[in-house]
Amino acid sequence: MLKRRNKISPAFSMASMTDVIFLLLIFFMITSTVVSPNAIKVLLPQGKQQTSAKPLTRVIIDKDLNYFAAFGNEKEQALAEEDLTFFLQSSALKEPEMYIALYADESVPYREIVKVLNIANENQFKMVLATRPPEKK
Repeated sequence: MLKRRNKISPAFSMASMTDVIFLLLIFFMITSTVVSPNAIKVLLPQGKQQTSAKPLTRVIIDKDLNYFAAFGNEKEQALAEEDLTFFLQSSALKEPEMYIALYADESVPYREIVKVLNIANENQFKMVLATRPPEKK
């Protein structure tokens, strides 16, 4: 009888496994930068007071869910929720590079804020969520 001289080694080589892991890591890093999330882009205000170089349209939602809006230095006017889109579009015709500042009372439900953000997103308006300055202690 002939005996086999080459025995199978029970050791496992990890070299090919590390190559596969490395390639997967590169793949996920590249695809994660290509994928853009389906989210509303919001320009958040800074805490310091700044003057806006671009005209500002104000949208105000009070605690009773009443909508008010004004363009530039005009006085706020009461609006129905359905008229807000038309008002913002007509303001954008006056000044295409305008920003919309949204002032919402603390008790306003988040869905009301999202409605305004969706209107801005659909019309590609630049949006700023206005907050009150921090209280001094």
